This record gives sequence, structure tokens and C-alpha cells, in this order.
Amino acid sequence: MRRLLATCLSLGIAAGPKAFGDEQSTSPYATAADFAKYAMKLREQALLKVEPQVFIPTSSRPAMQRYPWKTNIVTTVFWIGEQAGGNNPVPNYKSAWDFNWTSNYGGYDNPDSSARRNYIPVAFVPKLNPFYCALPYNDVTHGQFKPEAALVIPWFKQSYTGPGESVCRNRWLAIRKGNRTCYAQWEDCGPFRTDHFQYVFGNERPKPNLNHGAGLDVSPAVRDYLQLAPTDVTDWQFVEVRDVPPGPWRSYGENNHWVIARRQNEQRMADRGLGAAKK
Repeated sequence: MRRLLATCLSLGIAAGPKAFGDEQSTSPYATAADFAKYAMKLREQALLKVEPQVFIPTSSRPAMQRYPWKTNIVTTVFWIGEQAGGNNPVPNYKSAWDFNWTSNYGGYDNPDSSARRNYIPVAFVPKLNPFYCALPYNDVTHGQFKPEAALVIPWFKQSYTGPGESVCRNRWLAIRKGNRTCYAQWEDCGPFRTDHFQYVFGNERPKPNLNHGAGLDVSPAVRDYLQLAPTDVTDWQFVEVRDVPPGPWRSYGENNHWVIARRQNEQRMADRGLGAAKK
């Protein structure tokens, strides 16, 4: 960069005001300040020719467009506390990332519509987000990241917190059915597979399986919001936290970014109140 500026300065001294592109200086250098301005102008115009231009997304091009939609994905319903049976070979009292999933959630996430109200069980208020889902990839095995994890997960570097600490857990998805879109957090791995990164982060389709090639599991809350059948078809994409709009998915859960932010704000307000009272 310094070499380029030096070149521009030498051009100005040797040749005086000459045309650069479509522009031309129209006045002599009356002062050193005038000459410095002209030199900087030369530098900026030269940079436009040699440096790539970077376009920063604006509100008209939201960040969520960074992740493409996965379309026409067979989608099934699962729930915390579900027992193994039928086409569900693995019980869901624990998840791939939480051995105490049921107790940490607060109990059995009963899928029966008569046992639910406002997207949560009537028996208790869930301590984790009731809007959850599963995708067929786990970035961690035996307490270590899989070899490909850092290469295939787009947000790996930004989300890394330590060895073996999943960067997929709690990630937000948008899930779409018709003209309705729901938002949920990635809390388990499946259906059936935990290694299909080529689909989750790439362009492959889900592999054939007992559930008609299902590539997404969703919770009863997601099912109810999107009015899904037990086996249905949806579209989904990854989204950043900032792109999650208001909705019932922001209401509950100690793992929910919006609940955490709300509590932190309440704590700050309380601390300010105590500080003012002491004065």
C-alpha cells in the first residue's frame, strides 16, 4: 500500500496534473495540502483498479440468504422422552448432546394435542426451547470434533468455544410449510444418521431410510405451528440469531438466545435500580 502511494506521489511530481481515467485536475498545486489531496485521489482510483470490491449485505439483502433453502425434505415428528419403537430405533430421553435431556427440559414433551396448549405441555413450563429439531449430523464424537467438522461447518470458526464443544447445538433453523415459517433450535441428531454432512451443509439429498428418506425431525411445537402431518414435507435453512423474528419460539428455554438476552437485560435494569437506590 505504501509503495502504491509512493508511486502516485512520484507521478504527481513528475507529470503535474494529468488525466486519470475520466477525471483531470483543473488547478495547479497552490499548497502542499492541495497536492496531498490530489495524491490521495490518485491512490483511491488506482486501488479501485487493483483491489476486489466487497459488497456488504444491507437490509434489502438479509444475512439469512447466506444459507440456501433445502427444499422438499421429508419431515417427521419426534419428542423429548419418546420411547423406542416402530420406526424410531433410539429412545429420546437423552439427545446426542445432552444425556439428561428429559430432566433438563422439565419432563416428557407429550405430543398428544389434548396435553398441549400454546405450543407447550400443559403439565409444566419447559426449561428448554420447545421449538427444537434434529438433523442427521453430529460434529462431535467421543468428545472430539470429527475431522471434517472445521472444514464443512460454515460458522465453525466464529462459534468455536473449546475442544469437543459442539458448534451445531442450539443453532437456529427456519422451517417452512406452504406460507407458514417456523423457527427452531437444533438440539439432537437424526433421523437415523449422524454423519451426513454432505446433505446438512452441502447439496446432497437425504439418504433413503425407514421413514421415506426423512431428513429432518421436528418437535410437537413445530408440528403444531406448521400444522404438519406425522410425516410431511417441508423446506428448511440455517439462520443467524439476528434473523429470527418475533414468535412463540422466542418465549421459553434456558438455551434460547432471546430468553437469555431478556434475562440479561432485566438483570442490568435491576442492577441500575439498586445503584440508583444506593445513591
